[in-house]
Order: sequence, then structure tokens, then C-alpha cells
Amino acid sequence: MMDLTKLKPPQITFYCSAFSVLITLHLTIQLVSQHLFHWKNPKEQKAILVIVLMAPIYAVVSFVGLLDVKGSETFFLFLESIKECYEALVIAKFLALMYSYLNISISKNIVPDGIKGREIHHSFPMTLFQPHVVRLDHRTLKLLKYWTWQFVVIRPVCSILMIALQIVGFYPSWLSWTFTIVLNVSVSLALYSLVIFYHVFAKELAPHNPLAKFLCIKGIVFFCFWQGIALDILVAMGVIKSHHFWLEVEQIQEAIQNVLVCVEMVIFAAVQKHAYHVGPYSGETKKKLDKKTE
Repeated sequence: MMDLTKLKPPQITFYCSAFSVLITLHLTIQLVSQHLFHWKNPKEQKAILVIVLMAPIYAVVSFVGLLDVKGSETFFLFLESIKECYEALVIAKFLALMYSYLNISISKNIVPDGIKGREIHHSFPMTLFQPHVVRLDHRTLKLLKYWTWQFVVIRPVCSILMIALQIVGFYPSWLSWTFTIVLNVSVSLALYSLVIFYHVFAKELAPHNPLAKFLCIKGIVFFCFWQGIALDILVAMGVIKSHHFWLEVEQIQEAIQNVLVCVEMVIFAAVQKHAYHVGPYSGETKKKLDKKTE
């Protein structure tokens, strides 16, 4: 039997992170198994499975980073790239899920008559490239899809280039900032297309609880990005320091980020069970609506 009182703070942190990853996996496996058991709409549920796997993938990848806190910058960049590439896929799958809810098919040129001609109001800086008001048609929907999928392409390409350049030893700070700017513009455009889509179809999408579904994705991206910025600031201010000759401050910063992600993914896995619940496919949602109408 392990004596917890004899564990040192780093060991306690490590075991807590491992326990958090296990909880995240447990909650996600429960949700995935429910969807597989009630496999009624493959098109929608395939997208849902890809989306809900985001939390455990983030948790597992972050935990792998804790297994080797003395890893190289290239190693941590590789782990970060796995998470962000999957994030790109999730954003694209979320838009595909919304299209499915509305019975829109870009490949088959299917756009329901009830939603054609609606106005899309662009805001700055998109008005520099698009008219302020655009009428919704097949071409507009295809453009929104392209805005989302460009991140799916740009993210892995940038990741491969960044890792390759670090391996060959050519990765100056100006190049790092260039990649950062390109990726931020790319992900902002992808998220912007989702927000525009939600505002236009908020009424039709309301029964599917799209806001909760979107916030699960946005929340994971938001927390990981901004807490990374916060840790960068704390390192620059000297609040986070290295008290070990064998650990650099950047490695400690990376370890803190990984621990936080492991813990946060438990929360998002729990929220996903509500946002992406199996009710619409198991008949549970229909039964609740029938009871309310009686």
C-alpha cells in the first residue's frame, strides 16, 4: 500500500494528473459507448465521436509531456502540434455536424429553400475582404466551409515545417513569430465562420443545443491558449523560476501547462456528456418532449 504522506509535491502532482486523465478517459468512453450502442445517424454521430475525443487526446498528450519533463523544445513542439492539428479537425467536424442538422449538403448542392436568401452581416476586419451584407446561397455556404477547412490544412503544414526547422537548427525568433501570426489568423478565420453560421441559423439549431456544443470546443482552445500566455508572462516577470540545476524554466513552464490541461479536461469531458448526450439517438429526448406535450 502506498503511503501518501511520504510522497513529495512533484509525485503528488504527477499522480493527480494521472488520476485526472483516467477520469477523462472514463467519462469519454462512457459517452462514446452510448453513441455506438445507439448508432442511428452515422453522419452526425461520426462527427460527434471525433469532437468528444478532443478532451482525452489533449489529456493523454499532456500527460506524455509530464513523463519527460526534461524533454527538448522539439519534443514539446511535437506534442503541442498533435493537439492543435486535432483541434483543426474538430472545428471542421463541428461545422459538418451543423450542416447535417440543417440538412445542407455542399457536395450535392442541397440548400433548403427556407434558409436561402438570409442575410449574413460581416464585421471588421472581414469587411475589408467581403461586403458588409451577403445573401446566403450555396456559394456562401461553400465559402464558410473553405474558411473552416483552411485551418485543417495550414495547421499540420506549419507543424511539420516548425519541427523540421527546429531539427536542422534554423528557428530564429522572427520565424517563430511568423508562424504564430499565420496560425492565429488561420484559427480566428475558422472560428469566425462557425460564429457566423451560428448567428444565421440560431433558431433552427436551437433544438440541438449548438451553443453548449461550441463552447466545449472553444473552451478547450481558450483555456489552453490563454493560460499558455499567462504562464509566458509569469516566466518573463520572474514569478516562475527554476530551482533545479537539471531543469530549465521553460521545462517547468511546460510541466505546469501540462498539469493544468490534464485537470481541465476532466471538466470538459463532464460537460461534453451533457452537450453531446445520446438522447436524440436513443429516443430519450423524444420521450421527454412527448411528456411535456401531454
